[in-house]
Amino acid sequence: MENILTTINVVKQYGDTRVLDQISIDVPRGSIYGLLGPNGAGKTTLIRIINQITAPDSGEIHFMGRRLQRDDVAQIGYLPEERGLYRKMKVGEQVLYLARLKGVSNAEAHRQINIWFEKFGIQSWWNRKVEELSKGMQQKVQFITTVLHRPSLLILDEPFSGFDPINADMLKNEILQLREQGATILLSTHNMASVEEMCDHISLINKSRCILQGEVSQIRHNYKSGDYELRFEGDSTALEETLKTNGYRIIAHKQEKQTVKIIVHALPDSGNDLLAKAIPLVNVISFNEILPSMNEIFKFKVSG
Repeated sequence: MENILTTINVVKQYGDTRVLDQISIDVPRGSIYGLLGPNGAGKTTLIRIINQITAPDSGEIHFMGRRLQRDDVAQIGYLPEERGLYRKMKVGEQVLYLARLKGVSNAEAHRQINIWFEKFGIQSWWNRKVEELSKGMQQKVQFITTVLHRPSLLILDEPFSGFDPINADMLKNEILQLREQGATILLSTHNMASVEEMCDHISLINKSRCILQGEVSQIRHNYKSGDYELRFEGDSTALEETLKTNGYRIIAHKQEKQTVKIIVHALPDSGNDLLAKAIPLVNVISFNEILPSMNEIFKFKVSG
């Protein structure tokens, strides 16, 4: 898959502190790419470099197959963690002004504003000042200003901050739709549930270095521990004795109405053998391999 954005050995240092140390990432076109890491890891510095707000001390940034150029900022939409709306300005005038700065014609800007205001249910906000809005309301406005010019690359830094669960889900759906329409999203977030739901690939930065990257599904597979969940009807005693005799370890046992659920530890990729031993003894309702969550992997890698 073609990469829309590539960073090659990017280094950034402030005084004696190295903030980014040889950071290389490849963001495939049409994907949602998670940029993860604890506070102070260097994520925001990398984002600022991609947006040409600051420059790397060494390394390269490639955009659409060539070295990043000053004019490329017009094809990037950036939602910073620290919001930057003009508080005294009216909402409609501000969105229109920022769209025009991005090169959108007056007619097209009005058309897009009407579409997005209707999507977010904020048609009545046009003449309200930003300072009159709640944090979540301001977030909606800022998101619209980020996507209105239809950028090829969207960089969203903690986009769900300030949103209640209903509005957070609405925003997730809009981001997913933008990907379906061809946009690429670089998503910086601490919300690991969102990473699992949305991201195709991730890079995890800790203490200025990239310590993990790849496809989300493959990463979860690589860190699996060999635990399986088996839900069944029948004689649990006979089944558990058989499994223990064959070297399996029962981690948990729970009676659930007419069924039994057990968590079994085995060697990774031995699920077929485990299932084959269960089928003659009980009526299997469901059988699942338990993969670690991105939150568990994040904590393991950062604290390890």
